[in-house]
Amino acid sequence: MAKGAATQVKSDNGWLKVWLDGKLVRYTTAKVPILTHSLQYGSGIFEGMRSYDAEKGVAIFRLNEHVKRFFNTAKVYSMDLHYTQDRISKAIIDTVRANNLRSCYIRPYAFYNTDQIGVSAYGKDVSVFIAAIPFGAYFGEGREKGISCKISSWHRINSEILPVEAKASGNYINSIIANTEARKAGYDEAILMSTNGMVAEGPGENLFLVKENALVTPDKSADILIGITRDSIIKIAEEVGIDVDEREVHKEELYTADEVFFTGTAAEVTPIVNIDGIKIGKGKPGPITKLLQEKYSEIVAGKNEVFENWLTYVK
Repeated sequence: MAKGAATQVKSDNGWLKVWLDGKLVRYTTAKVPILTHSLQYGSGIFEGMRSYDAEKGVAIFRLNEHVKRFFNTAKVYSMDLHYTQDRISKAIIDTVRANNLRSCYIRPYAFYNTDQIGVSAYGKDVSVFIAAIPFGAYFGEGREKGISCKISSWHRINSEILPVEAKASGNYINSIIANTEARKAGYDEAILMSTNGMVAEGPGENLFLVKENALVTPDKSADILIGITRDSIIKIAEEVGIDVDEREVHKEELYTADEVFFTGTAAEVTPIVNIDGIKIGKGKPGPITKLLQEKYSEIVAGKNEVFENWLTYVK
């Protein structure tokens, strides 16, 4: 079974630093009350992005798009972050630089800094932290060899229940229970269906199929998170001449696809070679998946001039 990347809050220089409410502090001194509202009720919001050791230096992938989505999530939940997008972008760069990290995972997070009992958060103080940690391949060797997935008995939440295009902590209870079910059954990851019976996404990943040398991916009607890596792969595919069809996807299409893969900040481009015990294609990563993996790796390494504007360098 593929294993997720471990979080490391220590580097060779000791404890990492995090940015908390405008100051860089050591990880072990960044403390909040144990009854913090966002721990009790899942009311925090977050983003996930990566930096890479690129040819011209440390580069954060699609920083502006991630920060914009962070602020859009805050808007949906009526959270006043007290900072501008430019200030948060600078804080992210400062945090990566302060920890002398090259390839890392970056987690901006906003939470209600109150220990009051009760679900109401309106008007409560909001704190923001940014952490940057060393991070490897999310699915370990599965990124190269492919992973197995189980179609979950749990359905993806929809916009009548919670704002699905907002990255809020509480949304991911849905992801956790689906992933736990899949792991207990011996699979690496889950695939969730929408409440209207169509393929949606993974617990933390978007999903693509390859059919007759074209890409197919679930559209908004499946209540997916509109992933930034998903958007990147669509644009990369179009650049190399691969057709992309965003539409409803039936479950059985997964079993008969030539290739299937996940995309996401953590997952990057990860092949899926088995679903519900059914071999996908030839049971190994296919040529289009490999091509998109290679192009994605070139871009984040700063080796592709067409998409150079997706990189923000840490100087």
